[in-house]
Amino acid sequence: MDGAKLWRVNGVEICAETFGRASDPALLLIHGAAASLLAWDEELCRRLAAGGRFAIRYDHRDQGRSTSYPPGRPGYGLADLAADALGLLDALGVARAHVVGRSLGGAIALRAALDRPERVASLVLLASSPGGADLPPPSPEFLAHIRHPPDWADRSAVVEHVLELLRIFAAGSPEFDPDGLRPLIEQDLARTRSVASQQTNHFAMDLGEPLRPRLGAVRTPTLVIHGARDPAFPLAHARAAAREIPGARLLVLDGVGHDLPRWTWDEVVAAILGHTS
Repeated sequence: MDGAKLWRVNGVEICAETFGRASDPALLLIHGAAASLLAWDEELCRRLAAGGRFAIRYDHRDQGRSTSYPPGRPGYGLADLAADALGLLDALGVARAHVVGRSLGGAIALRAALDRPERVASLVLLASSPGGADLPPPSPEFLAHIRHPPDWADRSAVVEHVLELLRIFAAGSPEFDPDGLRPLIEQDLARTRSVASQQTNHFAMDLGEPLRPRLGAVRTPTLVIHGARDPAFPLAHARAAAREIPGARLLVLDGVGHDLPRWTWDEVVAAILGHTS
């Protein structure tokens, strides 16, 4: 985290960290709801940089060291988070970037590509959803968990709540390691400005107009990567995106849930580097 820095973007502070040479093609990594830049594993970022990419990970508003708002009252919507992504590129002196959007980050990336296609060289949608009432809902276990939040002021209870959510996301993976994840969760909570805002505000923000009807207008080369056992966005969500975005390709990760376990990195890094070459 030594390279993390605060940037003034769209009137707010955004914390970002970069890996690799600024002269290499930029790869903007956009994570999902209630996830800071730490959700992009540092080793994964370094692997992408070693492949000749200028990798950028950052904290959304209400995440990590970026600007925070009162719990339940986010002063922004999805369109603002898309504008933040492009504004961060401006701050870094990047005219055009390849964009990887993970979970909610996929919607942010799509919005950026639709609104400012000249800024987005390619898209990777990872564990994401195009939205739509015709798509299957999250698993009952996932829904039951998020409907019973802890007291956000109780740090130990929040750690266990997030850990249980990550267990559900792992979808039975034998690699799920609660003892290894617990200190990472504690580190993430320690660097955030408001735990309650971090955990709730992305779910309270205005998502704006549905993106699904606009998928046919995407002209950015798109790769969809999705776990076959994703409990948050079942595989049908990825198939819909790949079918409705012109020319999109789909990579299904067998045995994977709504996560990115280390054993998938060789395949995923190779796919991202190939798609963005």
